[in-house]
Amino acid sequence: MCRLWSDTSPQGGPDMTDAAPLTDDRTTIGELKRLIQEFVDERDWGKYHNSKDIAIAINVEAGELLELFEWVRENEIAGLLEDPDKRRRLGEEMADVLILCLNLAAVSGFDVAEMVGRKLARNREKYPVDLVKGNYRKYTELRSGKDTPSDS
Repeated sequence: MCRLWSDTSPQGGPDMTDAAPLTDDRTTIGELKRLIQEFVDERDWGKYHNSKDIAIAINVEAGELLELFEWVRENEIAGLLEDPDKRRRLGEEMADVLILCLNLAAVSGFDVAEMVGRKLARNREKYPVDLVKGNYRKYTELRSGKDTPSDS
């Protein structure tokens, strides 16, 4: 569980008097978007946060996330996730990507829950369970009747 606090303690450190737990079960997407916007506004960074630059930043942060898995063998992933430092870094990189995605949604005027709901509905149509269950192939390949990936 993470606690969010204000940077405004009279002693210059974090002010834990208004600490609020942030958990998936208690924190809404709207609250996260608000917290991110407050962070941006406090630093006067809004002038830099346009859709294009945020999309680029998402790609940069996603690259940093991928870098944690570079050259890691499949059988080594569990160990990576058990290492406290690597797990912390993984969480930080995922958070960077999520923060930027939520920021992009806010800047571009998207309702995240609606957007995800629509995409899941579309994916349900594209990937019907009876056609794709247990199969990694793309829906277009499965609908064309191909049972094996092409060599081209």
